[in-house]
Amino acid sequence: MPKYALYPGCSLETSGIEYGISSYAVAEVLGIEFIEVPDWNCCGASSAHMTDHLLSLALPARVLALAEALPVSEMVAPCAACHARFAAVEYELGRDENLKQKVNSLLEKPYNGKIRLKSYLDVFANPETLEEIKKRVKKSLNGLKVACYYGCLFVKPPKLMNYADDPENPQAMDDIMRAIGAEPVPWPYKTECCGASLGVTNEDVCTKLCNDILKFARDSGADCVVTACPLCQQNLDMRQVTVEKKYGISYRMPIPFFTQLIGLALGLSPKALGFPKLFVDPAVMLKKVGVA
Repeated sequence: MPKYALYPGCSLETSGIEYGISSYAVAEVLGIEFIEVPDWNCCGASSAHMTDHLLSLALPARVLALAEALPVSEMVAPCAACHARFAAVEYELGRDENLKQKVNSLLEKPYNGKIRLKSYLDVFANPETLEEIKKRVKKSLNGLKVACYYGCLFVKPPKLMNYADDPENPQAMDDIMRAIGAEPVPWPYKTECCGASLGVTNEDVCTKLCNDILKFARDSGADCVVTACPLCQQNLDMRQVTVEKKYGISYRMPIPFFTQLIGLALGLSPKALGFPKLFVDPAVMLKKVGVA
């Protein structure tokens, strides 16, 4: 049974609760064990690295140090912003011993670099798990066209993420979608920024970016935009009302998490996967794949 330390961050039980619900449900079916890091703290995304560099490393380093005590060798952070902060610790402290000592002087338990950060997409996109998903499919999502949206933080910047996938045209989520019978559409905005937290400080910019993403997804023939980040999902899902008011365009494009679609294919109910919590009603999408 694959086993990982899990950093839930601030979103898996709040703004991205459907991500958390579907992740745990799918993991149980696939035999994946997540062990939540005990006494975890905020990773600092997205404000710490804008205010204090040392703090921005100490916050995620403390979490990694706590994860090192667990009976695992890898840790995952489903949120792309959280993942980026942990990747920064691995990169910077792994290359600067003096900085590592300075950070550790602030922690009650030192970070030793013994646990490795793993992309959350790779938990499901590795060959063994893809085969397990294929074997367990009960309801193929054949006929569903999806725009796989990775956003800008899971794969960029490449040297920081140290991720084997193509930073401009990643395929991990596409491979997962193919495994459950869905059709990933080719489209040019799969790694463009949605505006992230600019939705709080500069809503006009965020609204434009979301409109651009939704427009390209629609024009590419997608029935939905599939995400792997709570903030990306929230922006693209919730801001469609704002987009419609500003641009006069009604997309009504469902924005599910990739784990929700895996769950549908595994035979789990939409309610058990958190579909009713989406802002844009996914009824038409669900009907297309024969799920009531």
